[in-house]
Amino acid sequence: MTLSGSADVEGRYDAILVGAGIMSATLASLLNELDSSLRILIVERLEGPALESTAAVNNAGTGHAANCELNYTPSTANGKISTEKAVAINLAFEQSLEYWGSLVSEGKLSPKEFLNVLPHISAVWGDEEVAFLRRRYEKLKSMTAFSKMEWSIDRAQLNQWMPLVMEGRNNDQAVAATRVKRGTDVDFGALTRGFLKSLQKTGALELKYGFEVVNIRRLEKRSWELELQSKQQSSLVQTPFVFLGAGGGTLPLLQKSGIPEAESYAGFPVSGQWLVCSNPELVDRHHAKVYGKAKVGAPPMSVPHLDTRWIGGKRSLLFGPYAGFSSKFLKKGSHLDLFRSLRVSNLSSMIKVGLNNFDLVTYLITQLSQTDEDRLTELKGFFPKASAKDWNLSIAGQRVQIIKRTKEGSLLKMGTEVVSSSDGSLAALLGASPGASTAVSIMLEVLRLCWGDGMLSEDWKKRLAELIPSYGKSPNLDSNLLVRMRERSNSLLGLS
Repeated sequence: MTLSGSADVEGRYDAILVGAGIMSATLASLLNELDSSLRILIVERLEGPALESTAAVNNAGTGHAANCELNYTPSTANGKISTEKAVAINLAFEQSLEYWGSLVSEGKLSPKEFLNVLPHISAVWGDEEVAFLRRRYEKLKSMTAFSKMEWSIDRAQLNQWMPLVMEGRNNDQAVAATRVKRGTDVDFGALTRGFLKSLQKTGALELKYGFEVVNIRRLEKRSWELELQSKQQSSLVQTPFVFLGAGGGTLPLLQKSGIPEAESYAGFPVSGQWLVCSNPELVDRHHAKVYGKAKVGAPPMSVPHLDTRWIGGKRSLLFGPYAGFSSKFLKKGSHLDLFRSLRVSNLSSMIKVGLNNFDLVTYLITQLSQTDEDRLTELKGFFPKASAKDWNLSIAGQRVQIIKRTKEGSLLKMGTEVVSSSDGSLAALLGASPGASTAVSIMLEVLRLCWGDGMLSEDWKKRLAELIPSYGKSPNLDSNLLVRMRERSNSLLGLS
């Protein structure tokens, strides 16, 4: 890529990444590993990195591997369990572990700063849900990726796995759980800061905090100019490649870019809340991520879980998230975000999706009308002896669900999606779950779409093979390869 020039431009970079969260940090890290000569700029509107969706207290999932998230293994119309999404997410997370392990081995990351081993548990109650979980377990257990998954309906064993969930539960209630001991909790905020700290030492990365991208325009083929604004100054920067990884702020910037590919998208914001435990004795007794089954119509970020997390190096216990609605696209955004995103090209799509997803609308209305007592009642479904005095309500992050116009009609898409210009000079990441946990795979897709010449070069291929030994292979079709991947990650990251 060649840089274009202009006398009144403050800076010219080989790549400009918008948003200082896990996605931009991962992409910057990969680019630097593949070509250390690249000059990279990350622009962040807030005063530091990882303060929006990447922050652990804002993030609905911290280590998605499809071990326990039941929404990734839906039951089909004929009662069978669909596993395609779970298998794909599990492999993507293993690829993230591979990459982090390589950087740890080279002294560029410290796993103690962002990674903890923590069992992943799926828990259900009631005969129908127990039968569902049993079918899921039997289907997944037959696969190498999930071969070490454990199943139990034994109440004594379940008391050991998840004492808070079992304590005070009716003995006549059918209860079942599956457990994967090799689960993790990932503080993606700490990981992001680790990436950026390592990159800044190389001199290849510049960070601009407190600057918002107020305009983005194409100068010529494969050349972009971004207008940045802080409280004190404005500036212009240019680059042949732009990545929009600003979470909920991505869609408005994508629309400003004017690329035709942006016209197919709209976004619907969903906010969240957590109950955070203030009782250290309860925090000390729960040692797992325990996921339940989502309510009908609930978006992926709203799958209920009683969740151990390390936030700022301190172990915490959260329950939720409870969904809500705000017209903001970012937690620290504007109430006008949704309305500013409306276009003639996407308004009809939003209306059609609303009409076709009445379950979601009903769910959000129900969540919005919840009282403190309602939230406590939902918590007691997981932790029967929960007391209101031990829990405080905390605001979680904002997510923007993708609405896409396709030939088949307008669709509400629950995952993440990379949108790129036809010439590969601009890429954007839309959507939410599973997001951060699959960041490495997603950013490899960005590189494939936008840095194709580099990805075909022998130097890049060789370095990718060192960083991610499974890259370009099919671990889910080669059980021996998957086992070797995990053994390597276990050793480098201390997951044994």
